[in-house]
Amino acid sequence: MRILGIDPGSRITGYGIVEKKGNRLLHIDNGAIHTRSGDALSLRLKTIHDALGRIIAQYSPEAVAVEEIFLSRNVLSALKLGHARGAALLAGANHHLPVFEYSALQVKSAVVGYGRAGKDQVQQMVKSLLGLPEIAQEDASDALAVAICHAHSHNLNSRLQALAAK
Repeated sequence: MRILGIDPGSRITGYGIVEKKGNRLLHIDNGAIHTRSGDALSLRLKTIHDALGRIIAQYSPEAVAVEEIFLSRNVLSALKLGHARGAALLAGANHHLPVFEYSALQVKSAVVGYGRAGKDQVQQMVKSLLGLPEIAQEDASDALAVAICHAHSHNLNSRLQALAAK
């Protein structure tokens, strides 16, 4: 199963593609989508949406995993993050992919085994789990962590959806 993980942001949106083969996780690609801070928010969201669409077309993931919004003291920042998440969710939906959402606590627990782990611990584990030669850029590393979280959670999610359908 190929998974596109997304760490949304209005200035930088990280992405990471991981493939799960049996019990192995393979790194496919990662990177960041940068927007221009001087551009209108609508143009920045279009940049994120279009870039994710190209990434989906290029790598053909079977699922999209997006990090949920964390609580923020700055309401305006939280709103912009929500808009960026919307662009990411829409990109997955427009390509008819199942989209899953995970909290930072869930991502950290799946990757490090501890929900209150620091960013450096998450980055180090992503590097180790995927056999990367170096730690990925911060936003890309976070996106890879979201993809890893989904890889570990996919079977459980499938079972829960089947139970809910009954």
